[in-house]
Amino acid sequence: QLQFVESGGGLVQPGGSLRLSCAASGIRSDYALIAWFRQAPGKDREGVACINLSTNYTHYAASIKGRFTVSRDNAKKTAYLQMNSLNPEDTAVYYCAVETDWYASRCHLAPHYDYWGQGTQVTVSS
Repeated sequence: QLQFVESGGGLVQPGGSLRLSCAASGIRSDYALIAWFRQAPGKDREGVACINLSTNYTHYAASIKGRFTVSRDNAKKTAYLQMNSLNPEDTAVYYCAVETDWYASRCHLAPHYDYWGQGTQVTVSS
């Protein structure tokens, strides 16, 4: 059974930065994906970024490309989402998701992940 500890959300001014962390204990191997999704009020859940723990392959949504960076620490089974140049449209609840037993080299942003965290609120406002 996976357990998540999500952290790093909060209130930030436009143009500011935040770093989200997702520590997923219980991942038994590096053949796994960790992804970040977000959901703003009244909108569908959107895939933001993903990382393949075994290959370090990363993939980003077009809406955040160049501003957000995903990274991982395999020893800690933790992924990070560094968010820069934040704007009010980035305001949402951000969810960490994990897919285990993933043997392909890439990652994906389809919402078919096995495990989901409870989310952390990110608010961008002056």
